[in-house]
Amino acid sequence: MQRAVLIGCGAMSRAWLEAAKTIDNLEIVGLADIDASRASARAAEFGLDKAVIATDIDELIAKTNPDIVFDVVIPGARHRIVSTALAAGCHVLSEKPMAETLDEARDLIRRAEAAGKLHVVVQNRRYIEGVRRIRRALAAGVIGDVTSLHCDFFLAPHFGGFREEMDHVLLLDMAIHTFDAARLMAGAAPSAVYCREWNPKNSWYKQGSSASAIFEFGDGVIFNYRGSWCADGFRTSWESAWRIVGTKGSLVWDGHDDIRAEIAGTAIDGLFSEVVAVELPPLAASDRTGGHLGVMQDFIAATRGGPVPETVGYENIKSLAMTFGAIESAETGRRVDVII
Repeated sequence: MQRAVLIGCGAMSRAWLEAAKTIDNLEIVGLADIDASRASARAAEFGLDKAVIATDIDELIAKTNPDIVFDVVIPGARHRIVSTALAAGCHVLSEKPMAETLDEARDLIRRAEAAGKLHVVVQNRRYIEGVRRIRRALAAGVIGDVTSLHCDFFLAPHFGGFREEMDHVLLLDMAIHTFDAARLMAGAAPSAVYCREWNPKNSWYKQGSSASAIFEFGDGVIFNYRGSWCADGFRTSWESAWRIVGTKGSLVWDGHDDIRAEIAGTAIDGLFSEVVAVELPPLAASDRTGGHLGVMQDFIAATRGGPVPETVGYENIKSLAMTFGAIESAETGRRVDVII
């Protein structure tokens, strides 16, 4: 039986505990939060009557001696939490972003390697079936070679709490999911980005609730992102609305269940070539799905000797680099190289 503790008992912790309770031979032995009453309430909600309640990770680790730490703290506290857990000999599964800065992310990668422990990031939206179906279709050449990816993200959530006080809230807290999905779909990482960020007059966020970014991938491929977290009406999916253009045709995804592809036919009717619908290949057993639970299952399997998860820190930093490249471009008003 593996022993796990969870640090940070805010709203996101519910999804973590829901996933954890479905995994065999995993016991939640402690919860910590700077507000002990919040940790106690979450323990009661999940029937964790024997769980140790603490207000600090050092106290919790000392009292529980866990094998695993689930890190659900705000980004500003992440480096200390992960560093402490790794030093204590624990594997760590973290919320995203994996760090507040690239230097901190690089440091956590070094610490995990030195400790011989896993530090994995919950990049759960790449574990969605639609993302995996698109990746498989593109890899199979259904629309030929990819030349550009375009996505729109327009929602207006009123979170309250730390998000509404964050700098670069859209890019750092949400767009990283979309950037990670684009990186997976394209099978490549970008080399440069130009980004414009703004806060519309109707925004209830402190800063950076809207952004537009153009990423340069290799071989001339462009990824175009447009997003806002204060856009009421005609909501997109949380996964964005996508159009991917290739040398043979295009693929579109509404972010829900509708994925379609069309390629050019052999005849030309006036100005345009005819187009024909094409089927997407089915998912394979190796295609990772399951959202949050899927990430956690892969992480737990890895701690038991299974394959290293694809969202391990030294891989996930590539998506974080996209985010910080976009932020630097927005702050400086210039195109910047994306450096890992």
